[in-house]
Amino acid sequence: MLSSFSKIFPPSYSSLICGGRIGGGSGFQKMIGNKIGHRLDPYLYGVLKIFLGKHGNPNLFTFMGFLATLVASLLILKGFWFLAGLAIILSGFFDLMDGVVARKLEKVTAFGGFLDSVLDRYSDLLLLLALLIYYLKKEEPDLVILTSLVSMGTILIPYIRARAEALGVPCSMGLMERAERIILLSIGALFHWMEPILWVLAILTHFTVLQRIHYVWKKLRSS
Repeated sequence: MLSSFSKIFPPSYSSLICGGRIGGGSGFQKMIGNKIGHRLDPYLYGVLKIFLGKHGNPNLFTFMGFLATLVASLLILKGFWFLAGLAIILSGFFDLMDGVVARKLEKVTAFGGFLDSVLDRYSDLLLLLALLIYYLKKEEPDLVILTSLVSMGTILIPYIRARAEALGVPCSMGLMERAERIILLSIGALFHWMEPILWVLAILTHFTVLQRIHYVWKKLRSS
C-alpha cells in the first residue's frame, strides 16, 4: 500500500510549493486566481492592518483556514448546509489572507508555501469525504459515485501540475482551479444545490485535467 502511494504521489509533488502564490497560463485559461492576481492585496491588508498591525503570521492564517474546513466538513455531516457554506467561505478567506500577509509583511518562505499547498489538499479532500459519508448515510449511491468522480478530478488537477513542474513545465492554467471549486462548493452548500454543483464539478474538473494534459503535451513537444 505504501509503495503504491509513493508511486501516485511522488516526491516531485512538493513542487506545489508555489500553489496559490505564483501563477501561470495565458488568455482564457487564466481563471479567478490568476485574473485577480494580487490586485486585492492593498485593500485586504489595509483592513487586516487595523486589527493586527505588522505582526501577522501567514502560517497562522493557513491553519485557521484548515480549521474552518474541518468545521465545514462536520457541519456537512450533520446536514447543516447553510452553516457549512459559511464555513467554506471563511476557509477560503483565510486561505486568501495567508498569501496577502506573507507578501505584505515580506514573510514569504519556502516552507510556508509548502504547508499551504499540503493543507489545501487536505481541505479539498476533507470536504469531499464529508459529502461521501453524508450520501452513504442517506443511501444515495448515485451521489456517492458522483462525489467520487469529483474527488478524482480534484486530486488530479494539482497532481498534473506537480508532474509538469517536475518536467520543467509551469502548469497553473485551467478552467477549474481551487478558487473556482471552493466558490462552487460554498454556493452548493449555502443554497442546498449540492447535487447540480457536483455535476458541474465532475465535468469541469476532468475537463481541466484534459486541458492540462494537452497544455503540457504542447509545451514538451515544442521544446
